[in-house]
Amino acid sequence: MKKETLLFYDAYRQFYQMADRSDAFRAFCRDAFGSDFSQDGFSDLSQVDRILPHIPQTGDVHILDIICGNGKMLGYLQQKTGAFIHGFDYSEAAIQTAQRLFPARSDFRVGIIGETDYPDAAFDVVTAMDTLYFAKDMTGLVRQIKRWLKPGGVFFAGYTEGDVVPRTENVHTTLLAKALSANAMDYQAEDITQETYALLKRKRAAAQAHRAAFLAEGNGKWYELLLQQTDCAAEPFSSFREKMARYLYTVQE
Repeated sequence: MKKETLLFYDAYRQFYQMADRSDAFRAFCRDAFGSDFSQDGFSDLSQVDRILPHIPQTGDVHILDIICGNGKMLGYLQQKTGAFIHGFDYSEAAIQTAQRLFPARSDFRVGIIGETDYPDAAFDVVTAMDTLYFAKDMTGLVRQIKRWLKPGGVFFAGYTEGDVVPRTENVHTTLLAKALSANAMDYQAEDITQETYALLKRKRAAAQAHRAAFLAEGNGKWYELLLQQTDCAAEPFSSFREKMARYLYTVQE
């Protein structure tokens, strides 16, 4: 499959080039999310920290992040645990940054979700934060993930509805939940929609606080995009909840 035809390909190519050189964006991420992982979604530090208890503290530990961007979240997990980190992304710009920033005990590769493969039982933890909507075949992708996990390994995913994928009734009716059930993978899920609503408000305030710096860099279009992404936070939570939902899924094999 040609990467150029994939969802948001050109936008993300430009995004990671901007993220690599923009001081304003790095400052925005720290204020909005608690740490700069070059976020273009909802994964703040408190959500990423929920992964840490699932990472073994001893042994030859390997973590895979599906569509890893520029690897900053993986770099944080490696710093906390010493794990060997793996990631793939269709953005060459993102992978080049990841390889430069985290050269030790790492494997970053350019790849497409659903087409990139790894050996069986290769990983202690597989993560996917705001990236599963890129999958053309969710059930097939989950089947891959199940095969990649070591016995006792954990799959951890942040999944949002109402943005790229349509809102469904609840945490058990999402496309991901159905794919997990189809692959006989029992899951635990946490509804963090209200937490996400508060995060969007922080994102909007952080963007406005750094407006002058974005404009001075010539990154006004990214500032405007951040405002557009957070328009929904101006609504009452009751209205927001009808349109959007966010869940954290955890599966242990």
